[in-house]
Amino acid sequence: MHRCGTYPLEGDVSPGTLRLLRSDPVATNPSPDITLTPLVGDPRPLEEWLTTFHLASVVLDPYTNESAWILDTAARILRGFSGSDARVNFVVTCPVSEARAFLGPLADEFLVFCDADRSFVKGLGLATLPAFVFLRTDGTVQGAAEGWSGAEWRAVADAIATTTAWSRPNMPVAGDPGPFHGTPALV
Repeated sequence: MHRCGTYPLEGDVSPGTLRLLRSDPVATNPSPDITLTPLVGDPRPLEEWLTTFHLASVVLDPYTNESAWILDTAARILRGFSGSDARVNFVVTCPVSEARAFLGPLADEFLVFCDADRSFVKGLGLATLPAFVFLRTDGTVQGAAEGWSGAEWRAVADAIATTTAWSRPNMPVAGDPGPFHGTPALV
């Protein structure tokens, strides 16, 4: 929350009264030591996944409707960046055994990381899922959007497109869900 003493709000506000304005959470740069466990293969620290390519991640909680609602849209967006210098992927907050059931055929199409203990989610400082996050090879967050808003996800996609010299997929498009806030990332 930001303190604000110069903008009067509706109602009886006496001089010098401080009012709190709502402030959205901001993603933070995660520790390079956080381990990412792929659906297939050996777990490795984040810094090893970022050696050659940036990461464009859609982070999902498979136990919520909101993450299921965004699957088709997220897959379309990730497909749009599949040939770029960003490693497109899903991060699913469940064990490996449940990730494939949630993603279905998308588990074979995309790189999938399982974050059952939500250490990656915590490291990013995410408050709401689903989320769309862009990490550069230096481990810095260049864009993050929580919940689903076409404009917010477009801003992340613009950061990816600019960094990788790639075209951004259109969003939102017909068939995408309406905007929604998502659900708490840490339960």
